[in-house]
Amino acid sequence: MSSCATLFGGKVTEYQKTRPAAGQPQREIRVGALVADVLLFWPSLAVDFATGAIYKPQQKAASN
Repeated sequence: MSSCATLFGGKVTEYQKTRPAAGQPQREIRVGALVADVLLFWPSLAVDFATGAIYKPQQKAASN
């Protein structure tokens, strides 16, 4: 069983694991991992969504 985002996405952060509250912006999905999961083995999407690995890590704020 292959879950592209889980295997190749690196460490899953707390931001990726936590569901956004009402009114907060939604997390962005890693499109490449999504496409790879669909093409290679679509049931692996469940693993990636369950672990939060399918979501992009939080962007760091730019400092001036």
